[in-house]
Amino acid sequence: MAANVENDWQRLVDRSPEALASLSEEQQQELKTIMALSDFVASQLCRYPQWIAVLFESDLSGIERKSFDSELHKLLDAVRDEEQVKQVLRQYRNRQMVSIAWRDFMGYTPLEESLLDLSALAEALVIAGRDWLYRDMCSTQGTPTSAEGVAQKLLILGMGKLGGRELNFSSDIDLVFTFPEHGETIGGRRSIDNQQFFIRMGQRLVNLLHQVTVDGFVYRVDMRLRPYGESGPLVVSFSGLEDYYQEQGRDWERYAMVKARALGPWTADSDELHDLLRPFVYRRYLDFSAIESLRKMKGLITQEVRRRKLNDNIKLGAGGIREVEFVVQSFQLIRGGREPSLRQQSLFAAIDTLYQLGQIEYLALDELKQSYLLLRRVENLLQAINDEQTQTLPANDLDWQRLCWALNADNEMDLRQQIEGAMACIHRHFKETVGGNSQEDNSETWSQQLWNSQEEETAFAILDEQEVDLQLWPMLKRWHDTVVRRTIGPRGRETLDKLMPRLLCDLSAHSQPTKAFEPVSKVLDQILTRTTYLELLCENPGARQQLVSLCCASPWIAQQLAKFPMLLDELIDPSQLYDTTSLDDYGSELRQYLLRIPEDDMEQQMEALRQFKLSQQLKIAAADVTGVLPVMQVSDHLTFLAEAIIEQVVQQAWMQVSTRHGVPERLKDNEMGFAVIGYGKAGGIELGYGSDLDLVFLHNAAQGGQTNGDRAIDVGHFYLKLAQRILHLFSTRTTSGELYEVDMRLRPSGASGLLVSEIEHFGDYQRKEAWTWEHQALVRARFMFGDNTLSSRFNELRAEVLETSRDNTVLAKNVRDMRLKMRDHLLKVREGMFDLKQSPGGIADIEFIAQYLVLAHACEYQALSFWSDNVRIFEQLAELELIPIASAQSLTHAYCHLRDENHRLTLQQVNTVLPYSDVKHYADKVVEIYQQVLNSP
Repeated sequence: MAANVENDWQRLVDRSPEALASLSEEQQQELKTIMALSDFVASQLCRYPQWIAVLFESDLSGIERKSFDSELHKLLDAVRDEEQVKQVLRQYRNRQMVSIAWRDFMGYTPLEESLLDLSALAEALVIAGRDWLYRDMCSTQGTPTSAEGVAQKLLILGMGKLGGRELNFSSDIDLVFTFPEHGETIGGRRSIDNQQFFIRMGQRLVNLLHQVTVDGFVYRVDMRLRPYGESGPLVVSFSGLEDYYQEQGRDWERYAMVKARALGPWTADSDELHDLLRPFVYRRYLDFSAIESLRKMKGLITQEVRRRKLNDNIKLGAGGIREVEFVVQSFQLIRGGREPSLRQQSLFAAIDTLYQLGQIEYLALDELKQSYLLLRRVENLLQAINDEQTQTLPANDLDWQRLCWALNADNEMDLRQQIEGAMACIHRHFKETVGGNSQEDNSETWSQQLWNSQEEETAFAILDEQEVDLQLWPMLKRWHDTVVRRTIGPRGRETLDKLMPRLLCDLSAHSQPTKAFEPVSKVLDQILTRTTYLELLCENPGARQQLVSLCCASPWIAQQLAKFPMLLDELIDPSQLYDTTSLDDYGSELRQYLLRIPEDDMEQQMEALRQFKLSQQLKIAAADVTGVLPVMQVSDHLTFLAEAIIEQVVQQAWMQVSTRHGVPERLKDNEMGFAVIGYGKAGGIELGYGSDLDLVFLHNAAQGGQTNGDRAIDVGHFYLKLAQRILHLFSTRTTSGELYEVDMRLRPSGASGLLVSEIEHFGDYQRKEAWTWEHQALVRARFMFGDNTLSSRFNELRAEVLETSRDNTVLAKNVRDMRLKMRDHLLKVREGMFDLKQSPGGIADIEFIAQYLVLAHACEYQALSFWSDNVRIFEQLAELELIPIASAQSLTHAYCHLRDENHRLTLQQVNTVLPYSDVKHYADKVVEIYQQVLNSP
């Protein structure tokens, strides 16, 4: 450890010798020790040496937790800029965390006190951020108010260890946002709905805490415990919370809510919120069903630990921290309805109450508590070494030395023995209280007999007895005969023989076992020689059941699983499978996903992009076919997923081209001078499964410039190479297929035009040379990625072109002619059938109505040039009274219905064609409005 601190100590001496001059020899030695123990403390003190004197002057044996809140509010009172708020919060957090880490490593304070300090600090930072944002937003948007005129506040539920006041040193914080009553804001330029106000506020608060700046972050914020998870609104009212938990709350959410606590000063609203949640968490009767729920949750965690090979994990492993929580919370959930004293968030308080109620013996209390304290102390120190969220024991000698020093252990072996002893003790109590995973019955069952059967008569008798469709046997027999001839090795054969009886039971429980068997067997065909995947299905009942239900629901999903077996990992935990990523989080999720791959390994980076897309698409499709996501949200998710991927593809292409040639000389830091414009479905936020991307590339470089690299090239050539590299990254086929098919034909001059256009040239082309159909396409164009200056200029040019005054008679004729030309070229259906997109009254007609009306009226009503998606265009048209509200609603309903059918048929892998009678109600109305708007005969 001594060698480790020398560099940091020298940096400190060079940076601020005066910070050390006032310290005694004893203090200098202590400072060296703590810097050797914690890289986090060392780096912070080297950056802020002025903190050293303050720390020594304060009482390192304890800090005043109650002062956090008042100090933060005082610091933020005079701040008017959000970026400055971020700086204040981060620097305050880091200074206090240095103090807490120092006391932890030097053993100046008990663990329980440290956990309270960490929790109080987190709560104060969250509430200070909330209160600043509330003042800031009320001053510009008005105060959210109930129908009775009462001002409404954002309430924040702290979940998990934050709620229990037992937060780790470097932990995520799980939050749920809510507010008491619906209403509108008062005092702003215009009123907005309370929920809309608080959603915006919640988004800003998450960003305020979560964003990484030069000062780091305040906390990683996890909002997935809110109602409906990531697919639900960020903030709901009290009544929305109550409705959700009464009607849809699941067992794992009950478990999560045990620790839920309203943060900040306690109010009447806090009381009301806790009263509202209590009946969901605590049943009025003794609820022994909680044990089975916890057992299942523990089973999922164990599977995940095994799958991710989380060795030495003191939280999730057998006998880890989570098992202590399960033991205590199983008693709370079972008996909390009858025993109010058990309804508390703190594990320490709850376990003492259990002893007082006679639910556990003193020996069990003492063993669990001491073992838990050791593991939590180890966890805290592990995280304080480098402010990292980890529960895995060190893989290097230095960190083991640090732990041993802080915990008074002789060496690594001694400390390991202490930890293993504690975990063995915890696991013993866990098995006695909650129990292990029940093993599936391995005795001879009907499904085993069926799988091993050679006789048709026997097989039919088995199926008849089980009341299963007899047609399952010939399908199973044909597949079995094929599999017998495959070379899959003894381990694979043994695993398949274990798997198939279990899978047959799952199939028999399905309403249409024969329908499900064929797509499921195609997935199995692809993994027969990959025994790991057979074992995954064999050991995970949930994964098998998801495989059966999803394959039956959607042949498209079945095909994806067959083509890309790595997606089977996504089936392990159904709660995660249907918990789609939040629209705002695709970018950050993808960045995190790519962090595990070296930047210079382009092959793996490309593969990771494709894997991320496939796994996210599967989650979206699973939520789609089960009705969790409505059509508008499906398209939103698919579009925002594509946006996140576009951002990373451009970043990777930029890195490759700029490494070779440098960058255009005039660019400032973090600028590219480059933009990606989305057209069509990408522009209209309406992507479907398998949609290609209609893109246009723009830059704002002046002619004649050069790049600044060793192999300098002119700027125009640089951006051409960048565009070519982007297209290469999209189109290259790896193990996981092609990323997206990109269509560039909507660029100026089409296929004969430059691959990337200078933005002013783009504007000139749109003003002087573009055809009417190109202006129609521009209606659905949207800036998707690039510099802010380009975004602003593109939006100005787009608005200018769309707002040009036109002869509406000529315009209507041009639009009608283009629609007829498209229909003649693309519509190929037999009589009585309806092509969802191209038939009269279909999606294309609706799109052309919107485009015509924007081009015809944007010169008078500039608001029409803002939106690129049809639904909001129709809303705007109705608001401006350019079409009747009834017509706008009819077009919107038809559009959503036809797109929903389009998604459904795509997932069924059939042509997007329906009998005309199925859509007559919608199509006839669209045709009628089309004829009225476009003066069509």
